[in-house]
Amino acid sequence: MEAGYVSEVQYTDWLANVVVVPKASGKWRMCTDFTDLNKACPKDPYPLPRIDLLVDSTVGNELFSMMDAYQGYHQIFMAEENRIKSSFITNRGIYCYNVMPFGLKNARVTYQRLVNKMFKNQIGTTMEVYVDDMLVKSLKGDNHLSDLTQAFEVMRGYGMKLNPNKCTFGVRGGKFLGYMVSERGIEANPEKIEAISRLQSLKTLKEVQKLTGKIASLSRLISRSADRSLLFFKSLGKAKEFKWTEECEQALQNLKHYLATPPCW
Repeated sequence: MEAGYVSEVQYTDWLANVVVVPKASGKWRMCTDFTDLNKACPKDPYPLPRIDLLVDSTVGNELFSMMDAYQGYHQIFMAEENRIKSSFITNRGIYCYNVMPFGLKNARVTYQRLVNKMFKNQIGTTMEVYVDDMLVKSLKGDNHLSDLTQAFEVMRGYGMKLNPNKCTFGVRGGKFLGYMVSERGIEANPEKIEAISRLQSLKTLKEVQKLTGKIASLSRLISRSADRSLLFFKSLGKAKEFKWTEECEQALQNLKHYLATPPCW
């Protein structure tokens, strides 16, 4: 309440429950279950950018700066007449959000609409933006400072704040939207490769489902991805008679070997 993010309410027609979940940083995030509100709210058709096109656009640039907005959603204020609809219950009373919370089905596209408006003169040339992930790119390293200055001037004009713990400035390569990007091309995120490399023989259907999800996230960087993962997907169709066969184990080892020396696009 001191930050102005929420206000106490007395009566409301909408009420949601909350749950606190751990974040990767070790901090905690309060999540609100807006299931009922989301069912009643029309879907905003505003499009999100295609991640593959954003990542492809980074190739050939000499310098990059990756930036992340600080509690990005909370930097957008809710319309006053709609705040009451975001009410949630706690053991100390009922509150509603004054700022846009996580969990609303149109929150991502609302944020994307804002950043597209903010950086309309930079997107596609010196910037790429996907929701609250922002990338400043420069074909020539000598221009990077001026490209960053333009981005900062826009953010200052809108009052946007950045999370310094998630920002990297003036680097020749780094992580963007789950991929490693640099002047020479696009590479798989080492963390995703390591997650597969650490896998032992799979014992349950759920473990295979997780594996296929990991492969899907790397599919554009894996030659003949469908062929390499065919046995894994076939095993998913035998839920009642699941068995990790020698063929599946060999396919997993072959995939690990392939990922150990990934090509660069």
